[in-house]
Amino acid sequence: MAADPGPPSPFLLELLPRLAGCGPALDLACGRGRNALALTARGHAVVGMDRERDALRALRAAAGDGRVAAVQADLETGHGIPAATASFGSVLVFRYLHRPLAAEIERVLRPGGWLVYETFTTVQRELDHGPRRSEFLLLPGELPALFPGLCVERFEEIVTSGERPEALARLFARPLNR
Repeated sequence: MAADPGPPSPFLLELLPRLAGCGPALDLACGRGRNALALTARGHAVVGMDRERDALRALRAAAGDGRVAAVQADLETGHGIPAATASFGSVLVFRYLHRPLAAEIERVLRPGGWLVYETFTTVQRELDHGPRRSEFLLLPGELPALFPGLCVERFEEIVTSGERPEALARLFARPLNR
């Protein structure tokens, strides 16, 4: 039995109504698919992309019936995202940062589509858990600057509450050419 991928991001759940009718979604660095599964549960076609074969196997098992296309790809090898230009109506990126992929993310996003991005900021270092290395943490205000070809509808930097707070940057944006 596959391990539970965990609950989807509350940020994604809040934005799901806005993603309806956008076309297929790409969940980059999807892991076991907690966010991809939330989309498929609402009828979206989803491609989950990750380099970890075991995570993709767990995603396939949890999704069942081939509702998620799981693609193994090492996104950090310099070859970009293995997809055609304007392939996706939405691109999801959660808890992952590889700055050189920003232009590729814009490239695969359809006009009128949406980017939903949430990952850690440098404030995370002040907490007692989570990533510490600079390459995995966004500087203040950095996330929207990574996507100059997108029109930002929402951007925020927050520290969540609870037992394990997280310092996060969140972005909801679409291509300038609408």
